Amino acid sequence: MAERYDFHDAGRLPVPEDNVAIATRRLEAGTTIRHESGEFALSHTVLEGHRFALQSIAAEEPLLSWGLPFGFALRDIAQGEYMCNARILWALRRRNLDFPLPEKENFRDHLVPYELDAAAFRPGRQVPLDPSPGTFSGFDRGPARGVGTRNHVVVMATNSRTAGYARLLAERLKDATEAFPNVDRVVAVVHTEGGGTGTPNNLDFILRTLSGFMVHPNVGAVLAVDYGGEAVCNRVLRDFMTGRGYPLGEVTHEFLTLEGDFSEALRRGEALVKEWLPKLDGVARSEAPLANLKLALQCGGSDAFSGISGNPLAGWVAKETIRHGGSANLAETDELIGAESYVLENVRDLATAQRFLEKIEIFRERAGWHGQSLEGNPSAGNNFRGLYNIALKSIGAARKRNPEVRLDHVIDYAEPMSQPGYYFMDSPGNDLESIAGQVASGSNMILFITGNGSITNFPFVPTIKIMTTSSRFELLSHDMDVNAGRYQDGTPMEELGKEAFQYTREVASGKRSVGEKAGHSQVSIWRDWQQKDGTRLERIRAASAPAGEPLPVRAGAAAPFTYSAIESEDTYTTDQVGLILPASLCSGQIAKMIAEKLNAQGARPGVSRFVALVHTEGCGSAGGDSEHIFLRTMLGHLRHPVVKKGLLLEHGCEKTVNDYIRGYMEKAGMAPERYGWASVQLDGGIDAVVGKVADWFAANLDGDSTPALREVGAEYLRVGLTATGEVSEAVGRACARVAASLLAGGGTVVVPENAALWRSEPFRAELLAGTEVYPTLAYGQFAEKPGLHVMATPTDHPVETLSGLGATGVEIMLAHVAGLPLQGHPMIPLIQVSGDEPTRNRWGADLDELPEAAPGAEATLAAAMLELLRRVASREYTPKLYAQGNTDFQLTRGLLGISM
Repeated sequence: MAERYDFHDAGRLPVPEDNVAIATRRLEAGTTIRHESGEFALSHTVLEGHRFALQSIAAEEPLLSWGLPFGFALRDIAQGEYMCNARILWALRRRNLDFPLPEKENFRDHLVPYELDAAAFRPGRQVPLDPSPGTFSGFDRGPARGVGTRNHVVVMATNSRTAGYARLLAERLKDATEAFPNVDRVVAVVHTEGGGTGTPNNLDFILRTLSGFMVHPNVGAVLAVDYGGEAVCNRVLRDFMTGRGYPLGEVTHEFLTLEGDFSEALRRGEALVKEWLPKLDGVARSEAPLANLKLALQCGGSDAFSGISGNPLAGWVAKETIRHGGSANLAETDELIGAESYVLENVRDLATAQRFLEKIEIFRERAGWHGQSLEGNPSAGNNFRGLYNIALKSIGAARKRNPEVRLDHVIDYAEPMSQPGYYFMDSPGNDLESIAGQVASGSNMILFITGNGSITNFPFVPTIKIMTTSSRFELLSHDMDVNAGRYQDGTPMEELGKEAFQYTREVASGKRSVGEKAGHSQVSIWRDWQQKDGTRLERIRAASAPAGEPLPVRAGAAAPFTYSAIESEDTYTTDQVGLILPASLCSGQIAKMIAEKLNAQGARPGVSRFVALVHTEGCGSAGGDSEHIFLRTMLGHLRHPVVKKGLLLEHGCEKTVNDYIRGYMEKAGMAPERYGWASVQLDGGIDAVVGKVADWFAANLDGDSTPALREVGAEYLRVGLTATGEVSEAVGRACARVAASLLAGGGTVVVPENAALWRSEPFRAELLAGTEVYPTLAYGQFAEKPGLHVMATPTDHPVETLSGLGATGVEIMLAHVAGLPLQGHPMIPLIQVSGDEPTRNRWGADLDELPEAAPGAEATLAAAMLELLRRVASREYTPKLYAQGNTDFQLTRGLLGISM
């Protein structure tokens, strides 16, 4: 029998003039809704957060939410019809739903460019200041830096090449602050940027962000780490800060350039930080005016209720902060498209309004260079929770500005906030990239609004997570701070606002937020983009995909290559691991926590260890080609020969949710039932999902025994071969002979397209049967056929290169380095050798042994490299830097990927 509800028990209208309602619970098809003096039945099942027609709507009439149009009816729509556009049907069909969907959409999206009427513009008014401004207890850093809400030591990787060092040093120092009550923690700040050879297009963004981090009031001391030869290095950063007046002299700091022995560099960094701690402990909290509070307003994993409860609550807290003389920072440029009229209802002056619209147009143009439209922003998780298009998402997101609050300032990404008031900061919709800019601008508290249950935290700024619905808060109560859903349950917004404002003051004064207690955090700077205009767009789109056929090579005899391999289900491998693969950036740190917990429990039969491949993708970036690159690389790692058991861990609201990956896997001919599947949000939060994943591995590895070993030939071995810097004639010939020996035995060798080996004429001449070198594999494409392969590399980012190489299925990587050492792949050993004398002199302690590359020494060099490969393949030797944990993992976005 169909259920019956009064409207107030089944739906909600953001404002009375709306003609479509939001379902506040799942409503089955045929449910009767009593509204005003009549009643009507629902045409289809309506999920919580999705919309249904509250009245009849004629064809071409606008659909209204918050009184603003988000779409137009494609035909006459009857009262009670489920509202659906093409995008929502596409998104829901990727899910395993238990009810039928409409066959066709009934409305089209509406997004008309906003036009500012300069003649009619009138300046707005800011909320009046509180006559008795309040205080909080913070760390006073002086007028140039402000007041901090925390006192952290930051180990900062100046670019991506020192990420491994920063993580390892912070881990070594995780307990160092226990004896110093006024010092919070030693934290690592690592990111994906600035590690290539050329000048990145986002250089200003990187430098402003790192500069803001270094002088942030929550930072008691900072150690900035580089190798010294990168595009973004300590010298470049110091010059930038000095030239732009950042108060670097007022923060305890050191610019450390890594030299020589990596382990010795860790000891040096540890001693330096420990030397700082007594001094930092001498800085105690004191009462400071709330005018020093600077809020970052951010949302992630948004749903249909974000604009009703969570964002208005954050807006209320921001209003109160501004009344006390403080600041608030609204961001996410592409997530305000369609809400311009609301944002600009109350603005300081015409120039500020024009600057806001200019930022949107610049963002739109940059997206166009990469073949992207800003209308494509909402993720699959947003869609699933009721956000049909960018207009609806933006209209709700803009509610982080209370109607009484005036927009005072528009600033660039990571530009410092120098005056009190309400700010808009240009940034992408990607939560982490946007937050990094807000923190760099000076935000010392983060209010993070989530409908799905995003668990984002920042290393040195407290995050208060505000949940939009009570049902979701109950599911994830251990991971959330504030339940804004109580507003929908009947609690007045003013009451909720006062509670949330008081809680914000308490956290600012030292009370730990839920996320701080959980102890995980993430950083991502607005990532580089590859196109500077649209001139290459069509050529890139028209490029044909590699065919997967290996390059022709010279025939020749070679000495037999054998090694001691592990017998697996259907082949022989060099290792067996348990892989926890995060479906997005937001589940990455949880995957890492789980792997660490499982490894701490000791050896498990059948696997040598558990690995988590933490990355920054899967959400907050453009779709299309970059999404296919991401999924292809993910699947390549899942089917990797060394993966005994693999599990996908979704956050729950990303673009690439588990259901979507399942479908992609089936199209690729893989069997989803071979893998485990878990969800941070849907499985009940961090603690619950950690238990679920541990139980899955226990069940699937139970009964496994120690695998058998067998001496096998090169036909079972897959090797990645690369080089950086200059390649001498002897090294080129030696690398060619290594490859030829493996290939002659039926093995697989994959060389990245950007490897310096391809610039070596001796390497090409001795190895190739032809003269043409072209990609035989796309980035991250699994090598199905043995032979010599070239993997496409859209960037020169060394970590991205090795991450893609891992997905091709190589079990060992061998790199000849001339210049800086490389960070290895977390799952696949990287042997690093050098015949370059300056490199050997500077980094020899971290390199794997190789004879000198004298002219005519190619036979000796090749034999030494083959012996290293044999020893690593047989698990007799672990490469030096790999053994120390100097690894990193990061996926490329390709030539057309951008942050959104």
